Amino acid sequence: MGCSFSGLNALYDAVNGGGDVWINENRFKIVRQLGEGGFAYVYLVKEVVTDASAASAGLSNKLKDPSFLSDDGTYAMKKVLIQNTEQLELVREEIRVSSLFNHPNLLPLLDHAIIKVKATQEQSWKHEAYLLFPVHLDGTLLDNTTAMKAQKEFFSTVDVLQIFRQLCAGLKHMHSFDPPYAHNDVKPGNVLIKHRKGQAPLAVLMDFGSARPARRQIQSRAEALQLQEWAAEHCSAPFRAPEFWDCPSQSNIDERTDIWSLGCTLYGIMYGVSPFEYALGEAGGSLQLAIVNVQIKWPAGPKPPYPDTLHQFVTWMLQPQAAVRPRIDDIIIHVDKLISKYSN
Repeated sequence: MGCSFSGLNALYDAVNGGGDVWINENRFKIVRQLGEGGFAYVYLVKEVVTDASAASAGLSNKLKDPSFLSDDGTYAMKKVLIQNTEQLELVREEIRVSSLFNHPNLLPLLDHAIIKVKATQEQSWKHEAYLLFPVHLDGTLLDNTTAMKAQKEFFSTVDVLQIFRQLCAGLKHMHSFDPPYAHNDVKPGNVLIKHRKGQAPLAVLMDFGSARPARRQIQSRAEALQLQEWAAEHCSAPFRAPEFWDCPSQSNIDERTDIWSLGCTLYGIMYGVSPFEYALGEAGGSLQLAIVNVQIKWPAGPKPPYPDTLHQFVTWMLQPQAAVRPRIDDIIIHVDKLISKYSN
């Protein structure tokens, strides 16, 4: 996780309005900013292949899987401004966890660099991290459903199921590790979409900053409160499992926290929001109470509406007691049956 001296200069230039960034031995030109959040910024970048880098084939020489190479040299680059040791460890953990996974429905980390920067009066950060990913310019599932809602459009039942099936495949890969990993922040905003002619959109789960080994034993009130505080910081509230809101002092947490979020996300593929977000707009409404008591409201959908079997599927995943919630293999068996049923 280093950077050459010339690369370091280029990084300073990029921070101060210049256009080039080096990630290890490879040089990229910033095309435009794609998004930002907290201390992170996402840019569309294009690899700059010089005579020197062409000799070593640039990024193509570094990637183990050539299918991740961009046809036109464009990628997404996440830049994180790191202010303290805790943030530095979080970024290092995100890099470590992201590097574990290799699945077509999980966003791969192609390259990364963490560099030290000199503190100035204008900035408070001490390190910067640069993470390189494939780019998906069709946006997130949230972007797509929000735009569709504005036009009173909906995904077809088959497309809903096909998108959902891909998310299940990505999560199965994570849950199959020993010990299993939980994503901990499954939501439409963390699903990239790529539209494909004549078939359902490609769905890719991203952002492994909250991913952790899934299984942990809670043996005291202090541990329960610590877990709730961690979840409040790392797991988006409308998609957060009940055990992250009100954790018993004696409990076993496992990867089925993701199944709850997956159920909320299936609802989101259909209707563009979490099944509990309505509570935020009600006078005296409580998101936590709506979630813990599983108070789902079904909005008006497409005409004809989604089949009731999809609503039952969502409800099956949204079991308040994690111990009776289905596991990812159960979900995949069920979604495959529904795809077969509604594809004919």
